[in-house]
Amino acid sequence: MTEFSDAFVFFGATGDLAYKKIFPALQALVRSGKLNIPIVGVARAGWTLEQLVERARESLEEHGGVDEAAFKKMTGLLRYVDGDYSKLETFKALRKELGDAKRPLHYLAIPPSMFATVVGHLGDSGCSENARVVVEKPFGRDLKSGRALSATIHSVFDEADVFRIDHYLGKETVQNLVVFRFANTFLEPIWNRNYVESVQITMAEEFGVQGRGKFYEEAGAIRDVVQNHLMQVVGFLAMEPPAAAYVGSIRDEMVKVFRQIRPLTSEDVVRGQFRGYRDEPGVASDSNVETFAALRLSIDSWRWNGVPFVIRTGKCLPETATEVLVTLKRPPLTNLSQGQNNYLRFRLSPDLNIALGASVKVPGEHMIGTRTELSLTPDASSDEMSAYERLLGDAIEGDPTLFSRQDAIEAAWAVVDAALDCPAPVLFYDVGSWGPVESNTITADIGGWSNPRVKT
Repeated sequence: MTEFSDAFVFFGATGDLAYKKIFPALQALVRSGKLNIPIVGVARAGWTLEQLVERARESLEEHGGVDEAAFKKMTGLLRYVDGDYSKLETFKALRKELGDAKRPLHYLAIPPSMFATVVGHLGDSGCSENARVVVEKPFGRDLKSGRALSATIHSVFDEADVFRIDHYLGKETVQNLVVFRFANTFLEPIWNRNYVESVQITMAEEFGVQGRGKFYEEAGAIRDVVQNHLMQVVGFLAMEPPAAAYVGSIRDEMVKVFRQIRPLTSEDVVRGQFRGYRDEPGVASDSNVETFAALRLSIDSWRWNGVPFVIRTGKCLPETATEVLVTLKRPPLTNLSQGQNNYLRFRLSPDLNIALGASVKVPGEHMIGTRTELSLTPDASSDEMSAYERLLGDAIEGDPTLFSRQDAIEAAWAVVDAALDCPAPVLFYDVGSWGPVESNTITADIGGWSNPRVKT
């Protein structure tokens, strides 16, 4: 039985993440009756509590709307500590504001460069005693820095009390991958190398870096979404059935998948950059940072040996969509199916859609099949929880299921490090294209890329 947190502290209370995500999630949790503990915002803005309340209202007016009853209750729980993160006095003031709280949850919605300072002062001030901590991605820049970040956090917090938040895992659509895989009897017999020909994962964005050129210069597509979001999708698709007996079983199986991925070579990686990226503010005129990446993964497991998992992500592509295509091997009587493969298609964004591609007979006298697609997805629920609402609620309850564990982070970085170290050149591609044509070599033996279609 996990112990619920009895206070919620969020550092960076006046920042962008709090404005866009945290305040809307807190109001939703209050409205649903899942949050009735002190909420303490911490920042170094020189603000008062009244100014933070006004900031919260502006946040909700822009992101989801103000529920006056829930807002009144939320702001009644709200406290504020203003001070410099580098000074211990700030954290002593926080400890005083926490009052009788004995199991606080600290959310570090701050730049990773401040983690060591804040974590150290949480320990020195007594605020870390019996506490939990939520850490936002990125979890380092590579395997070495990821381990260093973990060592910093573990100097004060035990691993069981560390919640590494990746909002992608909180999405209803991503969680549906797990439910669909393991809640349907018909799927398990064919979910293996005997029946699956290939697995494609595409995360396409029609927009560019949106004024975040400086950030993107430090990240790039592989660090930004491959190491975390897309590797998590690979894990959900390729994992073995988790044991239902304990909460860590899903995370155990994810780690196993990552550790079974074969080291990448330069032939497995294609990096691209859209034309005009170097003209963005904050971007170097000779930037070698990728805004597009395509990778081909091989999983050396009994279930998946020989089945290519191909990943593609990029900015300034023709669509904004995240989609998985699991292509099955062709049946022997190809004259009936016209050589068309069955497939399962998982649309993860902008909406949820799970569909089965199958062949049916064309009306008429000839025994000829044609492809049709059967949608398996009900209409999206209007009361679907946001990712941050779900994840903050889980962290407060002490449920780590949808949070990344350190061994999984390290195993994912071990895969991605190889991609970052590969001497693959950055190839230019036109805005509105599907990336550099060289990326087609990744899928040449499996019929090419399947491009998501959202626009009508």
